[in-house]
Amino acid sequence: MDYETLQVERRGGELRITLDRPESMNAWNTQFGDELKSVVEAAGTDQEVRSVTITGAGRAFSSGADLKAGFEPTPEGKPDVLTPLTERYHPIIAGLRRMPKPVLAAVNGPAVGIGASLAFAADIVIARESAYFSLAFVNIGLVPDGGSSLFVPERAGFARATAMAMLGERVPAPQALEWGLITRVVPDDAFDAEVDALAAKLANGPTRAYAGIKRQLNAWAFGRMEEQLDLEAAIQQESAASGDFIEGVQAFLEKRPAAFGGR
Repeated sequence: MDYETLQVERRGGELRITLDRPESMNAWNTQFGDELKSVVEAAGTDQEVRSVTITGAGRAFSSGADLKAGFEPTPEGKPDVLTPLTERYHPIIAGLRRMPKPVLAAVNGPAVGIGASLAFAADIVIARESAYFSLAFVNIGLVPDGGSSLFVPERAGFARATAMAMLGERVPAPQALEWGLITRVVPDDAFDAEVDALAAKLANGPTRAYAGIKRQLNAWAFGRMEEQLDLEAAIQQESAASGDFIEGVQAFLEKRPAAFGGR
């Protein structure tokens, strides 16, 4: 199939998914979510696909939700974030974790908000040395979603997860590696070759063993994933109804510091 927001390529047993909205730093809008969900669901059941690689076009992996696209209103007139989370975004994340084949996130640039969540949902995360990660939700008055409230503390520990979520600061790739958030950091000029080599190794490896490893690790570390995703969506909807979220989005669009009122 042809997609407007993704590039999808078969390389033998590897399925390479390139997030392809470079003009917006691969921000997520409705079409992007629908297309990525469709590709992830199909890859999970396609026996010819033995590994999946996700990367970004242009200078970013993904900058998170496309705030310029806006949000549909709830019946109460508040921004509806629950629907896209439950119907599109969280199924993508859960689909990657449950997929009975390895998933490689090749983080070529900034991974922010749900873009960071997408990377952390992968089994192996390789990043350019110049890349960074940020749970920037708090900067617009929101809470982590996309499973990051589950993945980040499991990967990096409670204290670091709290700092990332509450401070919303950038974590450079070398620091993310030191924290255990990611698997490998590669110099920028060697990144593409390293990604290709690692993706080929996974695509030609013992696929059933990889699936078994994922089942083991998911059972140990992410047994409450569905419950946590539901909690994220519910709290995110509460946050989206706040005055701080409205101020945070307006400040972002106006490129100024937010003046949060705690409401």
